[in-house]
Amino acid sequence: MAREIILDTETTGFDPKTGDRLVEIGCIEVVDFMPTGRSFHEYCDPLRDMPAEAQKVHGLSIEFLTGKPRFEAIADKFLEFVGDSVVVAHNAAFDRSFVNFELEKCGRPALPEARWVDTLAMAKKRFPGMYNSLDALCKRYKISLESRDKHGALIDAHLLAEVYLELQGGKERALELTAVVTEVMAGQLQAGAYGVRPRPLPPRSTEAERAVHVEWIQSTLKDKAVWVKLGLVELQS
Repeated sequence: MAREIILDTETTGFDPKTGDRLVEIGCIEVVDFMPTGRSFHEYCDPLRDMPAEAQKVHGLSIEFLTGKPRFEAIADKFLEFVGDSVVVAHNAAFDRSFVNFELEKCGRPALPEARWVDTLAMAKKRFPGMYNSLDALCKRYKISLESRDKHGALIDAHLLAEVYLELQGGKERALELTAVVTEVMAGQLQAGAYGVRPRPLPPRSTEAERAVHVEWIQSTLKDKAVWVKLGLVELQS
């Protein structure tokens, strides 16, 4: 199973090297492109003022953040949650610069660039020349934005997880996962202990309908069809 961490941050500005700080971090765990329900979320006291422009974006005031833990107090818990997994972020260079700045500032190891996946770069390849912000991608993929009126790290991480699934194949990826479940179910049916019916049930489909069904399996599903796996339909070579 492929474990990945979908990450988003909120900050006081654009560059930690000029004094900006991380104020919120949200992560969710994804296994094989599906959220598991496990998450990590913390607010951090930036020990500085909050520019009005930044507050308009995420709504986090310095009054709210004062007294929240410093990043160094949550660094080990964050690293434990991430583990050795790949980290997925939208415009990953931005989030990576803040996360690694805070980690290095408190003597913890940085997360190397090779471990990061940038969904913005993925989107630019998929939709060249188009606007590819997280909001724009949510609208393009018809992902609801009703859950938030301002940016928030954990909310945006959940939205990004949905976008990431779409960028990885979306409904086709979901069908692949369904096929795996179907295969397991087929194995369970084959291993059943009910035996053969003493009096077979009469078919509820016509011969013409069954012929159309077999033709569809032959042309579309082929050997992935559960009917083939159960020996109910034989493919023609």
